[in-house]
Amino acid sequence: MFPTYFIGGSPCSGKSTVAEILSKKHDLYYFKVDDFLDHYTKMGASKGYKICQKQARMSAEETWMRDPLLQCEEEIAFYEEIFAFVLADLEKMEGRGIITEGAAYLPKLIKRLGVPKDRYLAMTPARDFQIHHYRQREWVPFVLEGCCDKEKAFSNWMNRDLLFGQEVRRQCHEERYTSIVNDGSIPLDALVGKVGSHFGLGDGNG
Repeated sequence: MFPTYFIGGSPCSGKSTVAEILSKKHDLYYFKVDDFLDHYTKMGASKGYKICQKQARMSAEETWMRDPLLQCEEEIAFYEEIFAFVLADLEKMEGRGIITEGAAYLPKLIKRLGVPKDRYLAMTPARDFQIHHYRQREWVPFVLEGCCDKEKAFSNWMNRDLLFGQEVRRQCHEERYTSIVNDGSIPLDALVGKVGSHFGLGDGNG
């Protein structure tokens, strides 16, 4: 049976970079959940899922000017709504080794699947690391387009993700899964090696 390796956590933690490198190094199919979030949102909305329907119709102003705690709570509820869609897509890829990453892989959801400890870990960023790297992303202004106070909206967004990261780490502790906090002090090759070692991939090429 071919293995599936899961990387959960919060945005801007290096999940996708690490997953992509490991996929190439070990000949694993890389499935990035974020690439399908719009599709999953539409699927959920069509099925009457409350949060999916809400997110599908909200403007940037309505999304980002809300209290960060509410945003975080709804983000968690959203991933719970779409989780079955993610799993269904993963099942279509049976017959090959997979590495997959996304914030949708909440530890408590992964635990329900019975995923062993050496097939899952979560990565979350330290506050300064997160904000610094988000500031450098060219697409951020487009996400906030339409907000009356873009700096406040950005602050709310960052605080939402920080709260989300805290919840992921709490769940990891509760479910006894490994959690890595990326503060930028670990070189990328060392970070990749750390994740690969956790998954038992070693330092070979396959």
